[in-house]
Amino acid sequence: MMETIGRTGIQVIGDQVCEVEDNIVVEGRARLFLNGEYLTTLVASPDRLEDLGAGFVVCEGLAETVESVKVSGMDVHIAAPAKREILLEMESSGGYRVLGEAKEVDSTITITADGVRAVTAAIESDVWRRTGGVHCSVLFCDGDLVTRACDVGRHNTVDKVVGYATLQGLDRSGCVLGCTGRQPAGMVAKAANAGIPIVVSRAASTDRGILTAERAGITLIGFSRGERFTIYTHPERVPEVLKKLGRSW
Repeated sequence: MMETIGRTGIQVIGDQVCEVEDNIVVEGRARLFLNGEYLTTLVASPDRLEDLGAGFVVCEGLAETVESVKVSGMDVHIAAPAKREILLEMESSGGYRVLGEAKEVDSTITITADGVRAVTAAIESDVWRRTGGVHCSVLFCDGDLVTRACDVGRHNTVDKVVGYATLQGLDRSGCVLGCTGRQPAGMVAKAANAGIPIVVSRAASTDRGILTAERAGITLIGFSRGERFTIYTHPERVPEVLKKLGRSW
């Protein structure tokens, strides 16, 4: 359960002034260790830290599987068959990603327009509506919602849902990722390294995010709100839309 606290403030709406109590999300600092070595520190919501640790090493392309995760306070100890040297760079959001090219995704799954809308609807959690201070991600596998995660960091929400899928032994190549946050290259690369073929976001992408999706073989869908969405890359996974355009792939 995501932790929140109550804080009072003075709310101003036009000429009206009143005291209110808001739900405020709790922010912590999680230290990650991989195979006994310090890896990085993430600003994160202090819940689902096992999923966060497992998902981070998978989403950053350090390992495809995770052997175990142990949590002590805000320290997360991950054991995994790491595959390469670790060099980190800071993202514009303040998060960290591992340097290197994203993997290519191999998957033949497709999604309908209604499927895209279902993913979008599932993204909006109660804590997202109550606080306005978190990002959320969801993971659908074989058409079913399997997990939802919220966090102060949009990168962490992806790590948490991917970590859950990894620890549960789910086939990530048959999954669809839904996010509230925008999709720059680093976010898209997380999905690619996890082997997830379809990403749906309520927000925008960047030019590098779209380029990363194109190269990695990911179907990237942005601005998914209500009845609207925009497919930027690999539309062949949404054949219903191509058919309406009179196009085949």
